[in-house]
Amino acid sequence: MNYTRRIYYLLLVVIIVLLLIYAESLLIPFVLAILIWFVIRVMKHLLRMVPYLSNWPHWLLTMLSSAILISLLSLTVSLISSNIQQLTASIPAYEKNLNSLAEKINSTYDIDLVQSITSAIRDFNFSEILSSLFGALTSIFGNAFLILLYLVFILLEETIFQRKLEAIYHSPESRERARKMLSKIDRSINNYIAIKTLTSLSTGFLSFWVLYFVGLDAPFFWAFIIFMLNYIPNIGSLIATLFPTVFALLQFGDLTHPFLVLVIVGAIQLTIGSLLEPRIMGNTLNMSPLVVFLTLALWGTLWGVTGMLLSVPITVIIILILNEFPETRSAAALLSRRGDPGS
Repeated sequence: MNYTRRIYYLLLVVIIVLLLIYAESLLIPFVLAILIWFVIRVMKHLLRMVPYLSNWPHWLLTMLSSAILISLLSLTVSLISSNIQQLTASIPAYEKNLNSLAEKINSTYDIDLVQSITSAIRDFNFSEILSSLFGALTSIFGNAFLILLYLVFILLEETIFQRKLEAIYHSPESRERARKMLSKIDRSINNYIAIKTLTSLSTGFLSFWVLYFVGLDAPFFWAFIIFMLNYIPNIGSLIATLFPTVFALLQFGDLTHPFLVLVIVGAIQLTIGSLLEPRIMGNTLNMSPLVVFLTLALWGTLWGVTGMLLSVPITVIIILILNEFPETRSAAALLSRRGDPGS
């Protein structure tokens, strides 16, 4: 019986992995819709703190939160689109600066090693890389309708979820146990999204003004990239600092401007990401640092950059669910930071 159960679990894991790979185009918009739903719940909680809104009915606060969020997303998409058009129009100038920089390096350091590097720089197709980046953003925005459709059904399902919970769990004990598990998931994800959004938004906002005063083209676009990449644990902040630094090198064709971007934006990342965020977040996420890194690699392999962005919330949900069943509680303890996944 024990072997039969292990085979059953192994087959279940294989089916789940295959589903994650081959149903990626359907699952990613659904997971994004769930995370947006959590964001709406955080916004509703914040709106209830406003004196005049605290007594509003639940459905009205949901509509207000959704309208605010959709308006902010629409404004962001509009600004990013205009920034992308600006960058696309300036691609020939960037390639010219790149060639000029390569010639400077070649004339200053006339040795074989640097000549090889210079040759590689000349062959660097910046327009292709920039187009790939734009294509990735376009793909995300292209799923906006499907995400919105999922979100509408999730919001409708929220109103009758309690009745479904009572129909599934007949005994009060099992119903209360399920409600506690869902409450833990809700609290952990809400706290993570609220704190991570606050710190990422602060990093992006400060970086925008740095890039604006340095004179970098499309500073809002790069600030948005910094904001999004900060959701990726560990390596996100590093990539977010290197992107505008390399772009400053291409735009200005000197070392002064990239150095300013690297130092100042890097200092912002270090201050907020390494000093401020751990103090605010504290023990909100009971996840082992090794597990964070491994899940980052796993979800990145399955779903690319989107998987990296979603790795932490998905893993938190998995740990809390595993902790609710005696057969899998040891696995939940192994994945947690302190061996106590229920805390």
